[in-house]
Amino acid sequence: MEGQEIFGVRAILECIEAGQHIEKVWLLKGQKSPLFKTLENRLREAAIAHSYVPKERLDRFNTKNHQGAVALISPIAFYELEPLIEKSLEQHKPPLFLLLDQITDTRNLGAILRNASACGVDALILPQSGSARITADTIKTSAGAAFTVPIVKVEHLKDAVFLLEAYEIQCMALTEKATQTVYEHEMNRPMALILGSEEKGISKSLLNMVKLQAKLPMIGDIASLNVAVACGAILYEVIRQRNFQ
Repeated sequence: MEGQEIFGVRAILECIEAGQHIEKVWLLKGQKSPLFKTLENRLREAAIAHSYVPKERLDRFNTKNHQGAVALISPIAFYELEPLIEKSLEQHKPPLFLLLDQITDTRNLGAILRNASACGVDALILPQSGSARITADTIKTSAGAAFTVPIVKVEHLKDAVFLLEAYEIQCMALTEKATQTVYEHEMNRPMALILGSEEKGISKSLLNMVKLQAKLPMIGDIASLNVAVACGAILYEVIRQRNFQ
């Protein structure tokens, strides 16, 4: 299931007003009409990811009159973070959230969603930009978990960390730079786990604001794991601590 493409400034404005879940908007550089400015303002107000591209990028939609604007409607619905936090705190188990930083591979995202569903994660949190899109490959790899695990998009992951910690949900960064392993930390409490891409890891600015850090021990010749595999290993350590001690 792919996202639906919407063409034209007025059509995109109507989608925003109708509350459609817009994943990304591409805008033609240099447009200055009042209607175009209205669209730019609405995109900013609604915190919808958008970028400015040259005419050649939009002209690939050569069968459509794009009018300098193309939007992609997500095949899934996204959630607001704060209501999910409050709902999770009302449950009988400690909340567990996943924050994904700079993970751009759609299949890795799908595999992480599958892990999250299997391990009872309350929500997956992604940044508006710099993250993999929810595509047909994501949904297929997730084995349907993309429809069962609430997904949140925030403008900046730092904002999500501040909000989670305000609700006394402790954030832990999974990084090879940590001095302690995940097995040395107590995870039977409200937690949010932060994972970064295999290439870049967690961004330095985000890593610097998180006090709690941990790593998976590596005793073989391979220096790192696929991020989805690492995610599964960590989540099952959380399950072990919470249910089998």
